Amino acid sequence: MNNFNNLKDIIKNLIIKIINFVARITKTVKYFIKSMPNMVKNILAVLLIIVLVTTLFSIIVREERKQKYEIYDGTNLDESRYPGYKELIDNLQELHPNWTFTLFYTKLNWNTVIANEGHSDYRTNPLNLIPDSSEYPEDWRCEACGDERYDNGTWLCASAKAISYQMDPRNIINEDNIFQFVELKYTEGAQTVEGIMSLTEDSFLAGESTAQALIQAGENANVDPYFITSRLIQEQGRSGTTLSKGYEYNGVVVYNPFNINATGNSSKEIIENAAQYAYEQGWDSIEKALIGGVSFVKEDYINVGQNTLYLQKFDVVNVDGELYTHQYMQNLLAPKSEASNMRAIYEASGTVESNLNFIIPLYENMPEEVSEY
Repeated sequence: MNNFNNLKDIIKNLIIKIINFVARITKTVKYFIKSMPNMVKNILAVLLIIVLVTTLFSIIVREERKQKYEIYDGTNLDESRYPGYKELIDNLQELHPNWTFTLFYTKLNWNTVIANEGHSDYRTNPLNLIPDSSEYPEDWRCEACGDERYDNGTWLCASAKAISYQMDPRNIINEDNIFQFVELKYTEGAQTVEGIMSLTEDSFLAGESTAQALIQAGENANVDPYFITSRLIQEQGRSGTTLSKGYEYNGVVVYNPFNINATGNSSKEIIENAAQYAYEQGWDSIEKALIGGVSFVKEDYINVGQNTLYLQKFDVVNVDGELYTHQYMQNLLAPKSEASNMRAIYEASGTVESNLNFIIPLYENMPEEVSEY
């Protein structure tokens, strides 16, 4: 008890000393200010005002640059600032009354975005690749890289024109492509086992048990199961690949159906890197790989705001203070093909008119003309 009383006395005396010290400092400051000449007081007052104004201006600028989201209500879109968006959104809203649209103000300059997504002498691998195919215009090839091959040797660096066409939201806000913008969340009743089975028939994901597992994985992680299915088929093809059928690495057969960390400049290097990742995660069954892959996509992409196919391809979300680098795939055309798969599932399951939300990115200084093919 005596020790406790001694501690109380020590704390009490310490508090008294602190109060007395603050009182002396306050008294000294008051005396100092009072003894100052008026001119000095005026100078200090002006300096204080300047500091306050500068601080306030800095806060306003930071707020103005901060990305924000706003539900579109038909009236809150500035057509002069973001030309060509409103009519396209309104058309879809009329056709699908249950759909909602969220405006994503990226606060990024359009030309700056395209420049950062394009060729850079400081990158070993381009951010955006297109297939080496005559199907695409010649000017879709990056002028700087020309015919240089990337990935497994069948891909070319994409040009600014190609990137502009694929990134321009006004080329996406239509019936065929809008699912690039669908919010990738689980929606009760919108995603069904039957829907997944319709897409996975005759594929490496075929079967009711796999479809049920995909639905369960999506519900557990609050991620759209149709997105998961579409991503798997996009990454592995309908027949699957070595990474989805099992690959022996360090004496263990591992699976990586999401192709996580599948990077490199040759097929062997790509597979080895992806297999090493799967081995480190302990993915020695397709089930573990599916569950782990969904968690990876959710934690590393959806939870940081990259919650649409478009935003996973193009890192224009500034949550982590970095832009353009955190992109799921290099294939410039991936969001378009994945979106087509997702829409097909929704239509097959009869749930395309569910309460789906679409996140529409808005860029500053967009040209009046829509980017051309």
